[in-house]
Amino acid sequence: MDLVTVKVGKMQIDFHYYATYAAAIIAGYSHEESMEICYSAQFVDVCSRTLLSKLKAPGNAATTQLQLELADARTDIIGLQDITRIWSSFHFLPYDLHAKRDKHCRRTYLDKYRLICNSNGPLVADTVNLAKNNSLQAVGIAMHVLADTWAHKYFAGTPSLVINNVNYYFYEWVVDGDNSLRRKVVTRHNPTAADDIVRGIYTASMSSNDENSIMNLGHGRAGHLPDYSFIRYEYMPAWGDYNNIIKDNPSDYWHAFCQMVYALRYLRGEYDTFELDTYDFDVVSRWEDEIKAILIKRQLDSSEDWKQFGEALSGSSISDFDENTWQKQYMNAAKADKDATFLGKFFKAAIVQKSMVSNRIFESGNSLAGVSVNFKNNGLSFVRNRIGRAR
Repeated sequence: MDLVTVKVGKMQIDFHYYATYAAAIIAGYSHEESMEICYSAQFVDVCSRTLLSKLKAPGNAATTQLQLELADARTDIIGLQDITRIWSSFHFLPYDLHAKRDKHCRRTYLDKYRLICNSNGPLVADTVNLAKNNSLQAVGIAMHVLADTWAHKYFAGTPSLVINNVNYYFYEWVVDGDNSLRRKVVTRHNPTAADDIVRGIYTASMSSNDENSIMNLGHGRAGHLPDYSFIRYEYMPAWGDYNNIIKDNPSDYWHAFCQMVYALRYLRGEYDTFELDTYDFDVVSRWEDEIKAILIKRQLDSSEDWKQFGEALSGSSISDFDENTWQKQYMNAAKADKDATFLGKFFKAAIVQKSMVSNRIFESGNSLAGVSVNFKNNGLSFVRNRIGRAR
């Protein structure tokens, strides 16, 4: 199988790592704390079962799946539930688990419809509150999930042709000053070719008429478009009754950044409660022009711009992300001490987050994430051994 065909879609390192660092600094965290938060936010995109197996860590702490893992993934009910637990918990947080449709809507479709991701749903508040008085690793995970609700809105973390497909009506708005050009998005399936943002040619997963195909997971059919902060695109999804949807990423990413700052200040204790649809616009306003200039700049990766911005904020150097940084500490720690290591804290927070989201889905009467248990009632050791056991 061509690996590009299982391109699920993840917000890029530029926002999850460097922009998250900047948000943490603005929110009042120290340089060292901000580095732990942004490292954890980015680690969500690399913590696969393959890595966990190498570290002899709990497999249920997986927060992503590698392309090779997805290529070999089972698509029976057990395999699909495993996929849904991971992608809905960390990358496509469901917006409304009790959403209504026409009375003639089949339950199998309704369950998938209820997993569509969007910002400012109840699970966003649950995710942020779960990190309250918790580790910095939990804070980082929460920031990853929150940010993805803006980038990945209108797609779902479960395979579905009906929900996640992008059809022939797929256009990009290219804005240049006061002028804008609407052009048709061209997709290709060459795994070695970078996206051509000049000509509007983007790599995406291959088309499949199989409702449960891995090709139809997340925003794979839309390629990396949802992950670019500069892009504005429109399409007519089947789940929206083929009504036109315009996705304005510069605006959404600005809201995501300001909501992260607000959430981080809440987690530091500056606010008593976390409210949905609330943003620290005033706090961030002094840097608004700089941030928006980064967001609208047409480039495949804005890491360098965000890095310079973050270093100017803190006066400290931001080390590049290296997934190996904390692995020796975890592997060399005695068994009784592993949970106290950097990665040990991350794994615990990941298991708790997955437990919470999976349990919310299960309690809503939706079986797509499988049978789940409540972490608060059963404790970490029980959940660590039970939730998400798919192999």
